Amino acid sequence: MAENTQLEFLWNKITERAKKIVTPISYSAFIENLVPVDVVNKKIVLQAETDITANVITTSHADKLREAIVTSDTGLNDFIIIVEGSSIYTLTEMPDALEESTILLDKRYTFDSFVVGSSNKFVFAAAKSVAESPGENFNPLYIYGGTGLGKTHLLQAIANYITEHKPSLRVIYTTSEKFLNEYVDSMYSKKNSSGRDSETRFRNRYRNIDVLVIDDIQFWAGKFGVQEAFFHTFNELFSQHKQIIISSDCPAKELTTLEERLRTRFEGGLIADIQPPDIETKIAILKRKALEKKYIVPDDVLAFLVKNSDNNVRTLEGRLNTVIFACKLHEEPISLALAATALQESINGTEMQGEITMETIIDATCAHFSITRDELIGKSKRQELVRARQICIFLMCDMLTAPLVSIGKEMGGRDHSTVIYARDKIAELMRVSDSVSKAVTDIRSAILKE
Repeated sequence: MAENTQLEFLWNKITERAKKIVTPISYSAFIENLVPVDVVNKKIVLQAETDITANVITTSHADKLREAIVTSDTGLNDFIIIVEGSSIYTLTEMPDALEESTILLDKRYTFDSFVVGSSNKFVFAAAKSVAESPGENFNPLYIYGGTGLGKTHLLQAIANYITEHKPSLRVIYTTSEKFLNEYVDSMYSKKNSSGRDSETRFRNRYRNIDVLVIDDIQFWAGKFGVQEAFFHTFNELFSQHKQIIISSDCPAKELTTLEERLRTRFEGGLIADIQPPDIETKIAILKRKALEKKYIVPDDVLAFLVKNSDNNVRTLEGRLNTVIFACKLHEEPISLALAATALQESINGTEMQGEITMETIIDATCAHFSITRDELIGKSKRQELVRARQICIFLMCDMLTAPLVSIGKEMGGRDHSTVIYARDKIAELMRVSDSVSKAVTDIRSAILKE
């Protein structure tokens, strides 16, 4: 059964139950227009049209919708609400509750799955030390490095380790953009139904914890309101010896658009950078990725894949995925010749001619799916357009070194979290869906031939 057909089948069973336990007015106004887009950890991911709809569902209809899911005999037990280009709400974290992190930790991001080499052994050791003794050794821990070098992996590894080994500690992992969105909501929202002030709830959420992990703090450049909020949050946590971990794409002293008092606090802890991986580390990373996919790739092919490549680990994994798919498609063992053909490169690793830009990737995606640019970057929730949009974002992340915020802007003004979701979703689907892998490979080939 095709992926979208399966989702529709599950959603139809759920809505049949929902109609029986939700009032007709509520069903028509809020639930009927939800669009199923994914299933994650036995939770159905539903896309709402607006933040208001998502808010109403999670605050007023969550229990009924959850009951419909659990009793619909689908094997699912919960839901996640997303709003394209905006926030993500879950049943366990609603804007009024503000008790758990909305960013779901990826359990694959662990210290054991992180490939350590000469370029990152110092930052790895620092991250492991902080995870083992939060608030005791290095506070704050400030990790910086270029795109695709493993910052997010290490930050989530810290959060995953503490969650598993020190379950009594309250941990929040979030992105700078999510923190900013919550701050803005807290400033402009009224009191909730229980009478609690939004600003107070925001303040309590981030100050009554043991570990705070914030990714990509450089996106606060020029946003002085959220910097002020974080400054006071930082001071409160630091004074209580609570652990703070931060990542950025540059050293703290180069964040000149952040207030000096924040920069000096970052510099007061341990600053650790992730250097670009050397050839040996790149090969080790690809070998680990291949084994995770249950493939053994010859050493000469691994060396070919890393030759003339950039330092983005996701780009390397994208090359590996292309070769693995070619192996399955042509039913041939992985060889140097197969890899060269799959990547549209010569045996000596000559790179493609011509500059690849976001525009060329958008054009190639539109041509492959026979859609217009407006349809691709628009807000339509049609499943085929959503998938094309996610593939386009994945290819931009994979083939370019552009910041995620720039990719989101080019793709219709979508935010950082939406880009990450799309990128990771396609990377996951390429491991299990031949149709998605073929679409990515075909579009990539078309781009390389231009």
